[in-house]
Amino acid sequence: MNVASNTMRYRPSFYTGVAALLLGMLTAVSAGAQERAHTVTVSGEGIIKTTPDMATVWFAVLSHHERPERARALNATASAAAMNAVRELGIEEQDIQLEGLQLTPRRVYDPDRRVYDQDGFEALRTVQVTVRDLDVLPDLVAAVVEEGANQVNRIQYGLDDRSGIELEVLARAVQRAAEKASVMAAQVGRSIGQALQVSEQGISVPQPRMRMDATEMVAMAKDEGGNPDAFSAGDIEVRASVSVVFSLVDSQE
Repeated sequence: MNVASNTMRYRPSFYTGVAALLLGMLTAVSAGAQERAHTVTVSGEGIIKTTPDMATVWFAVLSHHERPERARALNATASAAAMNAVRELGIEEQDIQLEGLQLTPRRVYDPDRRVYDQDGFEALRTVQVTVRDLDVLPDLVAAVVEEGANQVNRIQYGLDDRSGIELEVLARAVQRAAEKASVMAAQVGRSIGQALQVSEQGISVPQPRMRMDATEMVAMAKDEGGNPDAFSAGDIEVRASVSVVFSLVDSQE
């Protein structure tokens, strides 16, 4: 009997606690909904067009011989000549990178027998060059091809220092978001107050590429007389997007 009496005694306080908890949750939800009702969330995009001030060139030297050691020796000679041509144009040593040497059997397909036959060995060495003065780019392409590079894989343009332009385009994105929020708030008779939340949605800095046969590149470099505009990548369009939450306040008459 005492046990049952104790159970009945504590049950009302239990339900009271649950009710208080539910009331607190409903109050919090109501407050959150009310707070959201007095805010506006907008996105903003900033765009800046600029010209690239650097380029990365990937070229390769491919050598073939019946004997592997001879193929490697021929490749070393041609690669050294091409790299010396790069150095003569004023490219600093830290901007010239060897990406490795590959020595593989050369396979030639025989359509009559429908099989691959081995035809000596191929040595392939790839070099990456960072060009910080685009005026020398046409001369560099012509020089490396003339001195032994038989592949120009691609030219990729970019910005040497992108930190400053990234900050500027972010500032424009936030400014655009504030302008949009002001227009939206005015339509409902309010004004924007403080920015309660700002989040970056992303920054895009494209790196345009030029893909062309090595022979075409060197021909263009010679025909244009070393004119860097012949290899111009045009403008780079840097974009940034943000999301901003502003508070809404009563408009000042």
